[in-house]
Amino acid sequence: MHLLGLDIGSSSVKVSLVEADGGQVVASSFFPKQEMKITAHKAGWAEQEPELWWANLKLALAEVLSTANVDKESIESIGISYQMHGLVMVDKNLEVIRPSIIWCDSRAAAYGDKAFEEIGGQRCLTNLLNSPGNFTASKLKWVKENEPELFDKVYKIMLPGDYIAMKLTGETQTTVSGLSEGIMWDFKENSLAKMLFDNYGFQPEIIPNIVPTFAPSGQVSAKAAAELGLSTNTKVSYRAGDQPNNALSLNVLNPGEIATTAGTSGVVYGVSNEIKYDPQSRVNTFAHVNHAPEDPRLGVLLCINGTGILNAWMKRMVAENLSYEAMNDLASGVAIGSDGLSILPFGNGAERVLQNNNIGSMFNGINFNIHGKGHLLRAAQEGIVFSFKYGMDIMKNIGIDASVIRAGKANMFLSPIFRETLAGITGATIELYNTDGSVGAARGAGVGSGYYKSFNEAFANLKKLDIIEPNTSKQAAYEAAYENWKTQLEKVTLS
Repeated sequence: MHLLGLDIGSSSVKVSLVEADGGQVVASSFFPKQEMKITAHKAGWAEQEPELWWANLKLALAEVLSTANVDKESIESIGISYQMHGLVMVDKNLEVIRPSIIWCDSRAAAYGDKAFEEIGGQRCLTNLLNSPGNFTASKLKWVKENEPELFDKVYKIMLPGDYIAMKLTGETQTTVSGLSEGIMWDFKENSLAKMLFDNYGFQPEIIPNIVPTFAPSGQVSAKAAAELGLSTNTKVSYRAGDQPNNALSLNVLNPGEIATTAGTSGVVYGVSNEIKYDPQSRVNTFAHVNHAPEDPRLGVLLCINGTGILNAWMKRMVAENLSYEAMNDLASGVAIGSDGLSILPFGNGAERVLQNNNIGSMFNGINFNIHGKGHLLRAAQEGIVFSFKYGMDIMKNIGIDASVIRAGKANMFLSPIFRETLAGITGATIELYNTDGSVGAARGAGVGSGYYKSFNEAFANLKKLDIIEPNTSKQAAYEAAYENWKTQLEKVTLS
C-alpha cells in the first residue's frame, strides 16, 4: 500500500510516494527544476497562475509514477501541503477568475489595518487571534474594491491546497485550519468570522464546505484520474498549509514543541494548548492540524519572507560560479560577525514581524578595504539567523520558548554556518530529521484515511539525522554580532 504526498510551493511542486508500512520514500520529484514564475505587476505584488501549480504537479507525478512503477490501485490516499495565505477565486463553472494573490503579496495590508481599527483591536485579537493584516480575507477585500467586475463573478474562494483538492476530486472544500490562516475563523464563536465578513462586505456562501483536516473528503474524479494516471479509488484525505504541515512532518503536535523551516521564506512554529497572541500581530496564531475546540492545538507562527531567497540571490549575484557548499566553505573562513558587515534580509515583501512594513534588504558597514565575497556570504546567512532570533524573542514574550527546535535536513539547514549560528544565538538544540513537506503530507494522508491508527504509528519511522548543540564558547561573539545587526534594524524601523 502506498501514500501520495503533494507539496504545492511557490518555488516548485514536489511529489513523494511513500510505502505505507515502512514509511520509506519510494520515489520523489519536483517541478519546475528552476523556480516557478511569480508575477509582480507592481512593487510589493506577487501572483501565480493556479494552473501552473497543476501543470507542475502533473510533471512531478508523472516522473514519480514512472520511477516507482507501482500499481495505481496501490495508492491508497493523497495528502496535500500548500503555500499558505494565497487567494484562489473560481466561478460557478469552477474556472479560475484571476491569478492567485499569493502569500508574499503585500498589497492588502492597508485594508487589514483599517478593519483592525474599525472592528476593534482587542475584539480582533480575542476572536481571530490576529489582525486581519495582509492575509487571505484582506486580499479578497482588495479584489472587491479594485476589481469589482471580477469579485462579482466569485462563486467560491479557496486556499491553494483547496484548489488542488478541487482539481483532484471536483469538490470545493476547505478546513478550519485553512480558514484560520486566512483570518476567516472566529475561535471564540467556533464559526466563520462574521464580524470580518460583515466589515468587508462578504457573503458566507463564498466559503466552500468545511471538512476535517484528517478525513476522506473525496475520491479522484474520472477526469483527474485520466489526466494523472491515478485510480478513481484513491482518496484525498488530508490537507494543510505548508507550515502546519511542516510541523506535522516533524511530529510536532503537542504543547511546547517547536518546528522550523528555512526555504524561500523562514518559519518558526510553536504549538500551544492555550490562547496566545502577539498584541501587535508580529507573530500569528492559527489552528494547528490537530486542533479541536475541546482540545485546543494552536500554532504560533513567525514568518520571515526573506530567507533562502536572500541566499539564492547571493548565489546569482555574488557567487554565480560556486555551489552552495562552496559558498559555505568561503563564508566559513570569515569570523563571526563578518568583521562588522551586517545584512537585513527583508527584501521579499512586507514583513509581518516588522508590522507589515516593507523596508527592503540593506547592507550596512561595508568596508572596501577589508570585506570580500566571503564576508558578504557569511553576513547574509547571519542576517537570516538574526531575523529568526528577533522574531523568536517576540514569541518568547508570549510564552513560546524554544529549547529544542526540529527541522528537516534541507534548504538552509544544510549549511553548517546557518545551523550553528541559529543554535549559538538562541541557545536551542537543533534536531534534524529525514523528512520534508511532501513526505509529511503523505503520512498525513495515511492518518486521514485511517490507514494509520495514530500519529505515533504514522511517524514510527521518522529518523533523527543530526543534532546541533549551542557552542557556549562562541556565545559572546554571536551576541555581539546580533546586537550590531539589531542596532542597524532599529535605525530603520524607529526612524
